[in-house]
Amino acid sequence: MALGRGLGELLGEVETAYESSSSNGNSGIQKINVHSIKANPNQPRKIFDEEKLKELSDSIKEHGLLQPIAVIEKGEGEYVLISGERRLRAHKLANIEKISATILDVEELKLRELALIENIQRDDLNIIELAFCYAQLLNEHSITHEELAKKVFKSRSSITNTLRLLQLNSYVQQLLATDKISAGHAKVMLGLDENEQKMVADSIIGQKLSVRETENLVRNLKEKLEITPKENNKVPNLDFKPLNNILQKLKDDDLKVKAEKNYLKIEIKSQDDIEKLSHYFNLQ
Repeated sequence: MALGRGLGELLGEVETAYESSSSNGNSGIQKINVHSIKANPNQPRKIFDEEKLKELSDSIKEHGLLQPIAVIEKGEGEYVLISGERRLRAHKLANIEKISATILDVEELKLRELALIENIQRDDLNIIELAFCYAQLLNEHSITHEELAKKVFKSRSSITNTLRLLQLNSYVQQLLATDKISAGHAKVMLGLDENEQKMVADSIIGQKLSVRETENLVRNLKEKLEITPKENNKVPNLDFKPLNNILQKLKDDDLKVKAEKNYLKIEIKSQDDIEKLSHYFNLQ
């Protein structure tokens, strides 16, 4: 499916489903049992704030559901959720048996795309979940960052910078997803290996480092890593004095010899030079 057309059509389908019933008799808003709705297996949201869910649940109990969820029908009395998982969870938390739902008449293969778009456009995913949404849309629909930016109304640089967070290890991603560290902190750690990332992340939390302080920590860490290999690989200046007699004999045989730092070079210009060396080292 071509992304330029496919995403636009799906966004239109979602908007239409929210705003009015389609001409299909199976579409429209209905009250359905919350226990007959299965979660969308492609739901990118993995972490739900329990406190915010409780607030939403209390609001629904007092004011009712202001926006229906969206589902597709899988069989007699069975549905799969497309969008509105927080609303569905809040209903269950409030022990409300029925929920208003818009039943969409769409193909099952569009489930993932619908869920990703709905979450990006409408919900408050944490930044790691958002990055996974972007990555899924890019990978599954073969689009560029520029095309995705236009479809989800974000800048191209915002898309790219968010996706780069997926280069971080899972430990740091979890801290970022649960607001233990900020995106500013996380971006500073890009390029470090897993152990370095964990060390820096633990330092941020334990020492309550600001982004600027984290930048200084990472800068010092990188400088240390750059200096250490140079020191370890430093070429020693060796003392060739114990070989002076041997070197002089080689030169007396008209062989060009150079002893410097950590190597001894004997220049061979002819077969006669090889014969001289062979005789000298008693290799015959």
